[in-house]
Amino acid sequence: MKALTLRRACRSEWTKLRTEPGFRWLLAGLVAVTVAVGAATSVTARTVGDPARLALSGVTVGQTLAVVLAVLSVGGEYGSGLIQLTLSSVPGRATALTAKAAALGAVVAVAGAVAVLGSLVAGLLLLSGGLSLLDEAVLRAAVGSVLYLVLVTLLALGITFAVRDGAVAAGAVLALLYLFPLLIHVLTDSWLQRQLARVGPMPAGLAVQATTGLDRLPIGPWTGLGVLAIWSAACLAVGAVLLRRRDA
Repeated sequence: MKALTLRRACRSEWTKLRTEPGFRWLLAGLVAVTVAVGAATSVTARTVGDPARLALSGVTVGQTLAVVLAVLSVGGEYGSGLIQLTLSSVPGRATALTAKAAALGAVVAVAGAVAVLGSLVAGLLLLSGGLSLLDEAVLRAAVGSVLYLVLVTLLALGITFAVRDGAVAAGAVLALLYLFPLLIHVLTDSWLQRQLARVGPMPAGLAVQATTGLDRLPIGPWTGLGVLAIWSAACLAVGAVLLRRRDA
């Protein structure tokens, strides 16, 4: 019974997503921006230390579109009052949140896969050697980048459910993502830089893109992605608790 309810809720969320104004444009923008920034970086790079990471550098910009999509999907419902209908039609608020997370995660995974593949193909064409789509480390970086985009989307979803305001949520998510890289560049203490790189959702999560010099990384590729997963799970948990305790 619960599985059937969740399936129906997921179908409903998918219907709402694809009828959301700008939904297709946001997904197309995610792909286009990610590929374009990665290609531009590949063309202008003076040195190519890690060609895969260089080709996938557009993910750091494309993730903003994933954040916007997550924020609009929840913030728009709170703004219009549609959230009351959503929660009344689904028995169990945890089910409603799970369905929305599943629908958003699925569409971002598909768009992310297209963006990552396009970025690697562009890198293959623009970079002078060193990049192979069959290399195990490159495949890990590719899969990890798609998972990174999905996890960032879920992080944004949890925060938006917590604050219930699209503008505030977008600001909070982007500040959380970009604050750690900014501090790493501003601070001069190398030990503190490494600690921030280990705990920050963006620098830790993007460690999964590294294919060379892994022994010099502040955190391992999959471990770093695990740190981002913890951030996302924590934000979703806070969003779920507040969703249960508050009126729509």
